[in-house]
Amino acid sequence: MIRVSVMYPNQEGKKFDHEYYATIHFDLVKQHFNPHGLVSCAVDTGLGGGAPGSSAPFVSIGNLMFNNMEDFQAAMAVAEPVMADIVNFTDIEPQIQISEINEL
Repeated sequence: MIRVSVMYPNQEGKKFDHEYYATIHFDLVKQHFNPHGLVSCAVDTGLGGGAPGSSAPFVSIGNLMFNNMEDFQAAMAVAEPVMADIVNFTDIEPQIQISEINEL
């Protein structure tokens, strides 16, 4: 199992529409990626950092679960509408990490 984390750094003066991201954007994600092996998805909304009273390092993180890299790559082949929608909810450049999930 792999997890694709799309992380939006918390940057002063930048916009991020959480409601749009969690509803409209992720509906688009599911519409395009489900036929290509998307197993599940979740949205994290940053509340704070590790130190009391500190800001969250990321304003939001979208997590996409796929069985393997091949499924993810198949989803990315049809990702143009998903990528084009980013400007509708943020002006933050996302950071992406692909991780292998090892259950303990």
